[in-house]
Amino acid sequence: MSSATAWIANRIKRDQIDKYLEGGRDFIQDEKIWDEINSAREPSKERAREILAKSLEVQTLTPAELAELIQVRDPEMIREMRETALKIKLKVYDSRIVTFAPLYMGSYCVNNCAYCGFKRENETARRRVLSMEEIRRETESLAGSIGHKRIIAVYGEHPLTGVDYIAESMRTIYDVKVPLGKGHGNIRRINVNAAPMPVEELKLLHDVGLGTYQVFQETYHHETYARLHPKGTLKSDYQWRLYAMHRAMEPETGIDDVGIGVLFGLYDWRFEVMALLHHAIDLESKMGIGPHTVSFPRLEPALNAPYVFQSPYRVSDQDFLKVIMLIRLAIPYTGMIVTARETADIRREAIYHGITQMDASSKLGIGSYSEDDGIQQEDRQQFILGDTRSLDELVRDFAKTGFITSFCTAGYRCGRTGKCIMELLRSGREGKFCKLNAVLTFQEWLDDFASPETREIGMKVMEKEINEIREKNPNGFKIFYEFLERIRNGERDLFL
Repeated sequence: MSSATAWIANRIKRDQIDKYLEGGRDFIQDEKIWDEINSAREPSKERAREILAKSLEVQTLTPAELAELIQVRDPEMIREMRETALKIKLKVYDSRIVTFAPLYMGSYCVNNCAYCGFKRENETARRRVLSMEEIRRETESLAGSIGHKRIIAVYGEHPLTGVDYIAESMRTIYDVKVPLGKGHGNIRRINVNAAPMPVEELKLLHDVGLGTYQVFQETYHHETYARLHPKGTLKSDYQWRLYAMHRAMEPETGIDDVGIGVLFGLYDWRFEVMALLHHAIDLESKMGIGPHTVSFPRLEPALNAPYVFQSPYRVSDQDFLKVIMLIRLAIPYTGMIVTARETADIRREAIYHGITQMDASSKLGIGSYSEDDGIQQEDRQQFILGDTRSLDELVRDFAKTGFITSFCTAGYRCGRTGKCIMELLRSGREGKFCKLNAVLTFQEWLDDFASPETREIGMKVMEKEINEIREKNPNGFKIFYEFLERIRNGERDLFL
């Protein structure tokens, strides 16, 4: 038996799944979800506005309420839904957009997913796992040249990138300090996108500084899931993956921020949207809090993975924006991520439908931040990006439309996570509180990394934000402004 085969044989712990099942079934009941969708009718304007009022109070919708919103066809009501989604985003998260970068650690995988360029049977993919020295160089580029403060570290499901490797790589990243003119550049928060893990491994990740733990179900539809994830592979176990977030939030792990998502285009988007809500509700019910983030990857071309062209469920741009809007209305407290898979135009529009986080200066090739010439290489990355704007360009684009880029990681280091942050988000207090730290980190980034054009436009947004803080938070303004002056004078990583 090979080491990989032995590793696979011991990964799935049935006792860590079965305790969550009800009558032997998981909480995604396909026929029930379709009944909810098909029994719903387009609501009257009065009824639709009742549902929107509930969303605006930052209350999770019921599946029946979401199903009604899915049926809305009236252009006037769709416009009101979009306006409400933006109001919720501003109420909960203010005018902040959080930025990050993906850092792919390896391209080995034991799975054979029909839509992925890293699938095991793709013999033309260039396989590689970064060494710790290579991870250090990648981090130096991200934190020292670009100015990122947070990353999403992405790991394939393979013994070469197992939990010990993940933990060591996280320690390496946190250890990097790049000297700058004032202070140093460093990564202050590492979120992890990795395969489902048992409880004991999740605790190790928490202990080395895990931020948010992401596992995407890909598709919640049981039959489609089974067809796209071949039997006998680790990923073919639907329930092991489905309950990854439940395990992550068990008390002994210490983890309280998790991120869920769907690869839109694998199955009917209406079903997937409903299933995401069911997932959030089950987490709220069993674990006490829902997902910290929901991500919206959309099926993209990948090397030797023709399913993207065969799928009958590819999502149009119009429907994709509707999906984002519906989740903002259904799970109003959650952070929402749209990545550089999408074009710049789609991402600009997505902000007005409720998005709160985006990546920038993104490269997907293994080792590409420190080695690449900027050209995407199909045999080196999982899929092809649609938006290749730099962080500087993205910050400038945000500022032109009145949004401020937040590099804040203070809440995670002050214990404002899990139930604490959820209470702040639901009450609308988190957006106001984090505005202070967003402005402080934005000033820091403008001073250290912005081009002259971006700095000029960014300072105009800074002035607007400072005036809002002065008006809306007069009690906290004095200490905030003292911290701001200290940053302008060269201090770094100050937060309230």
